[in-house]
Amino acid sequence: MSDKFKDTAKSIIELSGGKTNISNALHCATRVRFNIKNFDLVNIERLKEVPRVLGVMKVGDQLQIIIGADVNNVFDEVTIILNEGTEENELEVLPDKSKRNGFKSLGLGILDGLSGTMGPVIPAIVACALFKMFTAILGPDLLNLLPVESDIFTLLTFVGDAGFYFFPVIVGYSAAKKFGVTPVLGILLGAILIHPTLIQMVTEGAKFTVFGLPVYMLDYSGTIIPTILSVWVMSYVEKFFNKYIHSSIRSVFAPAFTIFVMLPLSLCLIGPAGAFLGNYVVNGLLGLQNYIGFLGIAIISALYPILVMTGMHMVLITALFQIFATQGWDGFAGPALCYASFSVMGVALGAFFRLKDKSQKSLAASYAITAIVAGTSEPVIYGICTRYKKPFIGLIAGGFAGGLYGGLTKVISATLVPSSSVTATLAFVGKSTSNIYNGVIASLIALVVAAVCTYFFGFEKDEPGLER
Repeated sequence: MSDKFKDTAKSIIELSGGKTNISNALHCATRVRFNIKNFDLVNIERLKEVPRVLGVMKVGDQLQIIIGADVNNVFDEVTIILNEGTEENELEVLPDKSKRNGFKSLGLGILDGLSGTMGPVIPAIVACALFKMFTAILGPDLLNLLPVESDIFTLLTFVGDAGFYFFPVIVGYSAAKKFGVTPVLGILLGAILIHPTLIQMVTEGAKFTVFGLPVYMLDYSGTIIPTILSVWVMSYVEKFFNKYIHSSIRSVFAPAFTIFVMLPLSLCLIGPAGAFLGNYVVNGLLGLQNYIGFLGIAIISALYPILVMTGMHMVLITALFQIFATQGWDGFAGPALCYASFSVMGVALGAFFRLKDKSQKSLAASYAITAIVAGTSEPVIYGICTRYKKPFIGLIAGGFAGGLYGGLTKVISATLVPSSSVTATLAFVGKSTSNIYNGVIASLIALVVAAVCTYFFGFEKDEPGLER
């Protein structure tokens, strides 16, 4: 079993230009992500033909190789190969000619930074979200099995809140890994932003200065963007000191000088600016809800899989995390993402019942199981929608229909459940029984409409897969 993953890992590394062309490697729930030095050495077309590769995307300087449910197994082999000794006859790394200045490259760089930073933190958020979900289900809001004053309820509550409260520390680590900063310095900078002394001064409305520079006092607990921006800037500061401080004293003075410089930058400039930007995004999303309401939910549900294909979904997910950290629930993007997930399941089911060719029908079945049980959408998007094109009709129609019903019935995500499997419906638990019922109904509408549209309109009449 491991040999096939080893072969896949070896192939994707070779077709990505070899070990020397990969500056950093990481993975998210479905994708292996390589930071590439020179895209001229990457053979994207041949990468798409590698067994177990569902698709390939270029986002900024990052090559995203979509694997699906087997991504952990493939990445384990990738790590082993990349950590092996230097091989002979490795490809020479030339300057990257693919990089261009301008707004396009800036936008791709932002998406790359967000996805590279937020992807690795999702497991921690998933764990904390499940603890919060348990308190919502077992607590007085639903089953009332746990008294609020019980130790178990208290334990579940503070463990569930920990990931959101200490978000700057978690994000500080993942951003440091992404931007090439010493990881513990990213953790330290995140911890500084939420130090109890600073939070107490913010609560009391006290004034504070850093080396004489006034600080705009803010509580950074649960924030994301201030930490990401600060660590990004710190990557240049640390590189400067590592370059100019003599190696004999570098390990002592470079980290201290780096933090020394980052204190006024983060607390006086970057932190407030990042908080303003984060609040602007969140308030903009909430304001959009007030202007277009249920129709906006339907539009997001319909287009979310397209955002996944472009990598822009991380912007929405980042905003969603911020909203939950701010107000504890969401009635806009959160429910929409659930309906979009059920639309993906519907496409897979519709394709399974429509296709007659045994091999293609078997693939559709595996894609359906992966979407329903594991919540992995890429196999459906790339294995069915991209391959046959017309299933996109069902994907969009299902998401729109589910979002329309959910928006009209004012369904909210009362609990953050960062899952796109059937368990995503647990997000509706925590407000009222009607919220659960309507949320589940909206999700099923998305699934049924997507399946029906895919079955009847998702394939060309002369499609070979429709023949036995």
